[in-house]
Amino acid sequence: MKKILSVVLILALAVSCLCGLAACGSQAEISISVPNDATNEARALMLLEQLGYIRLKEGAGITATIQDIAENPHNIKFNEVEAAQVPSTLQDVDYAIINSNYALSAGLDPVSQSLALEGSSSAYGNVLAVKDGNQDSDRIKALVAALESQQVADFITQTYSGSVVSTVEAPTDGYDPTINYDALSGETISVAASPTPHAEILAIAKDILAAKNITLDIQEYNDYVIPNNVVEDGTVDANYFQHVPYMNDFNAQNGTHLVAVSTIHVEPLGLYGGKQNSLDALK
Repeated sequence: MKKILSVVLILALAVSCLCGLAACGSQAEISISVPNDATNEARALMLLEQLGYIRLKEGAGITATIQDIAENPHNIKFNEVEAAQVPSTLQDVDYAIINSNYALSAGLDPVSQSLALEGSSSAYGNVLAVKDGNQDSDRIKALVAALESQQVADFITQTYSGSVVSTVEAPTDGYDPTINYDALSGETISVAASPTPHAEILAIAKDILAAKNITLDIQEYNDYVIPNNVVEDGTVDANYFQHVPYMNDFNAQNGTHLVAVSTIHVEPLGLYGGKQNSLDALK
């Protein structure tokens, strides 16, 4: 009887060890925070696909969601969060994919601290946007010329060292020769923007316009909704915070009539470590 019990115990221990080994060999769950708006979530997923960590369904593009993931071999659990809040989740997840403007605001350097960085595609260039019908006004053309200046391009290059990249191909002296600046003297142009880097870049344009006695009223917002609404209702002349895919999706979802008048810069999306400090967990 004792011999039989010994055999049973040995078998039980063997099964336990085998189960333990199986558990040790299983793929642990990896948590990644991503922006939850349509276009930035798609960018995040496409970045993960480019890195080889997931595969999206055929045809999934700039509006892809986690429902479009065909293969998830690393057992990634996605934490969908409003873009501005993604940096605050870093302590709770293994990784987070963050827009550069929010990374900078959170004190993260996209170039030196990201574990992977999206290519600087102009398809996601940040634009100056206005309500359709206002794009040809001299006030907007004056703002465009200031933002497309060499001064702004140099400021972006010198200040952000690659985490924000100017997309203006032929920077000007900051002024549009077709505009009568004397007629605009004393006027105020209002623009809604996120704090970093948009409001910082606009500060350079503000100095350029001030030389012509034009005031640039920079209004800072920390979300992606209000800046579009205040331009749509005419409270503010323009905004500077978004890329065209996001703007087009916003128009479709909200019945707004926003148009881009100039593409100023691009902010590569970055993959940052939270609980992980390297990409080893994804290998």
